[in-house]
Amino acid sequence: MGFSDRYESVLAEVAACCRLAGRDPREVRVVAVSKTVGLPEVGRAVRAGALDFGENRPDMLMEKARAFPEARWHFIGNVQSRRIPDIVAHACLVHSLCRERHLPKVDAAARKLGKVQDVLLEVNVSGEESKSGFEPAEVADVLARCSELSFVRVRGLMTMAAQGDLAAARECFEGLAGLRDDLRRRMGADRAAAFDELSMGMSEDWREAVGAGATIVRIGRALFDEQFGATRA
Repeated sequence: MGFSDRYESVLAEVAACCRLAGRDPREVRVVAVSKTVGLPEVGRAVRAGALDFGENRPDMLMEKARAFPEARWHFIGNVQSRRIPDIVAHACLVHSLCRERHLPKVDAAARKLGKVQDVLLEVNVSGEESKSGFEPAEVADVLARCSELSFVRVRGLMTMAAQGDLAAARECFEGLAGLRDDLRRRMGADRAAAFDELSMGMSEDWREAVGAGATIVRIGRALFDEQFGATRA
């Protein structure tokens, strides 16, 4: 099974999960996490109709975004201060902002480029020490500070669930959705309308994420690893 078949299969299953949850399939975007593959594989994915790709290293983000400018490139990795200009120059959405000190640097980099950088705040819903992210109780204050920045637009929240326990993953995703909804209730209508993204769920647990309200799922192995389906089965 090639990428095109795997991609169509994933899209069909996402749509089925949405319908089962009473959701419109158009509400969920699949980001193909291409961090483990090279330009030829990305080229095949683009030709198969994939539009959104996720990278976790600035160098690879830059290389692939330059090679395939028609795609939408998401940065999903650890944000380092010195690489913020490179990330902002190539990412349509930064999923993993988790340090308040990075926000003015993103704002400054976006200002130089004449763009407004869309970002998500990473939240450590599970409370694991190994996970990055703001504590849920911190997010409202961080959003208030973000509102003072002219070139940063917070579109929503992102989280990563603990692996190996789908019930715990579902609880984590529902927690993020609940936090997002609570924050939206405190906003004005215009701001709430733009604060609509929930990036959660990967190859192992995206079904639980869709059921909990994800608008973006980050899928890598299920799309690019030919052995994933057979191994998972």
